Amino acid sequence: MGRFFGTDGVRGKAGEYPLDRPTIRRLGAALARALASPPRFLSGRDTRESGAWIERELAFGIASQGGSLTGAGIIPTPAIAYLTPRMGYTAGVVISASHNPFEDNGIKVFSGAGEKFTEQLEQHVESIIADPSWDLPSGEARDVEQIDYRAEYLAHLRAILPNVEAFHSARLIVDCANGATTTIAPRLFQELGFEVRCIGCEPDGRNINLHTGSTAPQQLARTVVDGGYPIGIAYDGDGDRAIFVDERGQIVDGDAVMLMCARQMKREGRLKGNAVVATVMSNIGLEIGLREAGIDMVRCPVGDKYVMEEMIRRDLSLGGEQSGHVIFSEYLFTGDGLATSLNVLRTMAATGRTLSDLASELTTYPQVLVNVRVDRKVDLDTVPEVASVISTVESRLAGNGRLLIRYSGTEPLLRIMIEGKDQREIAAWAEEIAQAVRQYLAAPV
Repeated sequence: MGRFFGTDGVRGKAGEYPLDRPTIRRLGAALARALASPPRFLSGRDTRESGAWIERELAFGIASQGGSLTGAGIIPTPAIAYLTPRMGYTAGVVISASHNPFEDNGIKVFSGAGEKFTEQLEQHVESIIADPSWDLPSGEARDVEQIDYRAEYLAHLRAILPNVEAFHSARLIVDCANGATTTIAPRLFQELGFEVRCIGCEPDGRNINLHTGSTAPQQLARTVVDGGYPIGIAYDGDGDRAIFVDERGQIVDGDAVMLMCARQMKREGRLKGNAVVATVMSNIGLEIGLREAGIDMVRCPVGDKYVMEEMIRRDLSLGGEQSGHVIFSEYLFTGDGLATSLNVLRTMAATGRTLSDLASELTTYPQVLVNVRVDRKVDLDTVPEVASVISTVESRLAGNGRLLIRYSGTEPLLRIMIEGKDQREIAAWAEEIAQAVRQYLAAPV
């Protein structure tokens, strides 16, 4: 057995390995064996039609080892991260494949502290699954006991927006991607006094993320402009990320959100460590915008769990990804689209500025990506002719651009990415590096 857990839990087509019934049962049993006895699990799921039977099979496996699983129903991923420690559960389980099509599903696990499982814990569970010395009893999976915890999660979210009066009768649109936020987002904003319009709020088990949500915000953008709304918010299928649309119909991504929120949090004395964690995919414009505001930026690999780990290590309060996963650690150590929405609204209220005006603080620099086919993957520092060209380009960029060079993990390719102020200039520099690589490392045609 190779790696069972991917970068964000277990993923696959529902009904096929590793999300077939026997494997799900074995995963449930392995989780129960790995944790304190008898473990109590809390589960939540999105709107996919496969979610309910996957939950039942997982519960069967857990129960076979003396544990128990309680379902919280259709609820966003971050709600499980929030509720698990506060309701006294040993661990939380989310059944979702986020922004993927309905045929897919996934299982991700949160520790009793409400944080994503570490790789060490995942490897421990994988070794238990692979151990042939134990078997599961046979039997039929029963319905899972359900408890409605939405009121507790809503109370937690409402506290993020202290000056609710500023939004009385304010208008907004939410796009819930026909996913997990359909049970929370409309109710949250209505309770806060907003006039809410909802699209992507009619899940049927098969339409999650279908032409809607954070990966397809075009309909939301049109509706915002046509209806004269000041803001539109699009969530993904499991609600751990948000993408925004300003009053002009322009998309506002995670980089712009992190910059506006970091500046506001610094003004309010809430930006711990005076730094923000972002991944290698965030635009150099974010780094420069933060620097101009006197804020440091720390980069980490792609994946919100790496953002979380870096934030914990450095004790920081803000981090995230360009894709809209943003973590506000004073509320939760995982991405939460609803918490992100409320922090953006809080920033708009505190500054009295429109979303387009706040987003304009981010200058997104041009980016060039060149792939070069290579016949071997060697450390580029050991090829003087290539290293020399790379060093020259880095000195030209010096603080006003970024060079990222890495080999593909799956193909014989070297990826050269440059961001800088001038598109033609950086394209020429990328080609300089590519020519040197072709000369000394290229695969024969």
